[in-house]
Amino acid sequence: MNRSELIDLIADQADITKGSATRALDALIDSITHSLKKGDPVVLMKLGSFIVKQRPAREGRNPQTGEKIKIKATKIVSFKAGKALKEAVKEATKE
Repeated sequence: MNRSELIDLIADQADITKGSATRALDALIDSITHSLKKGDPVVLMKLGSFIVKQRPAREGRNPQTGEKIKIKATKIVSFKAGKALKEAVKEATKE
């Protein structure tokens, strides 16, 4: 499912216009992004949790030359699916 398909689905299920659904989706994404930038986790019941994790510095290799390189420490976003989402997917695979 892509963004426009998601907007169509939101508009249909919430019985709102596509414009309203677009604004709602944009507001959700902006709010999640803002919270994660501050380092705060975002927990959405029935869906899961978005958290910021610290990836430590490490040594890697340039695949073209084989030369060792240093990879800087960085922050990454991690998503952990909630129990309800896991169960829904599990049930869908049984059908």
